[in-house]
Amino acid sequence: MIDQLIQKIKEKQAPVVVGLDPTLALIPEAVKQEAYREYGETLEGAAEALWQFNKAIVDAVCDLIPAVKPQSAMYEQFGAPGVAVYQKTIEYCHSRGLIVIGDVKRGDIGSTSAAYASGHLGTVRVGSKVLTAFDEDFATVNPYLGSDGIRPFLDVCRESGKGIFVLVKTSNPSSGEFQDRDTEGRPLYEHVAEKVAAWADEVMGKDYSSVGCVVGATYPEMGKRLRSVMPKSYILVPGYGAQGGTAESLRPYFNDDGLGAIVNSSRGIIGAWKQEAYAAYGEADYAGAARAAVSAMIADINRIF
Repeated sequence: MIDQLIQKIKEKQAPVVVGLDPTLALIPEAVKQEAYREYGETLEGAAEALWQFNKAIVDAVCDLIPAVKPQSAMYEQFGAPGVAVYQKTIEYCHSRGLIVIGDVKRGDIGSTSAAYASGHLGTVRVGSKVLTAFDEDFATVNPYLGSDGIRPFLDVCRESGKGIFVLVKTSNPSSGEFQDRDTEGRPLYEHVAEKVAAWADEVMGKDYSSVGCVVGATYPEMGKRLRSVMPKSYILVPGYGAQGGTAESLRPYFNDDGLGAIVNSSRGIIGAWKQEAYAAYGEADYAGAARAAVSAMIADINRIF
């Protein structure tokens, strides 16, 4: 799957992933009211609003980008109807030719980790049938429970040809409380990065591994160091735009050929219609604003090469 992602990045000339992290506050009032008229102010109504919003955004940007990254929590908060829309969003994105990175941040051990891996990236057996559940192409995973939480994902990646992005250094302000702790003379996240590099050797594509990593855009010096520690891992970079990451801060994450990283923007794209820079599109053309924001982001990132 990593080879397919890289091919799409090259074709689109866009090392960009759009985060589909909808909240009701980001969805225009007309979209919500239409959903509420059909389903009422219910969990089903909220889920329908998310679905209609997602569909319009995906239709507007799918020809520009290689991948999307739906954040499962934004759907799970609406219970079963929300989870159904999460799955429907994955299916729709696949139908539009997009690679899907499930931002699920799963992390557990033993049979529980194996169940997460099977449900998101692999298959499950039901009687005589072998079925897929969510069927994302990649999933984000939390390594801080150790190797036995990651090993089931590696096994499924080898079987299914899919991939994972392992959290190494996240972009949230308090990440340093644990991730930056000095451990044997180095920050903890470097030890995690070394494990990721070892795991990466086990699931190689042509030039890069199906075991990628997550390193926030707000830490360029750390990014430079981690790029060298994990030379075969693609870096998923959150934090561009809304969290303060800039194009200039992203250069260390990439290799000289312009590959090696893919940059995420969520609110900066799907909430573009609320930004002054895209105010001319208005609330009704929120999808057009998202497309303009994607085009601007691609141009901004490509200028650093």
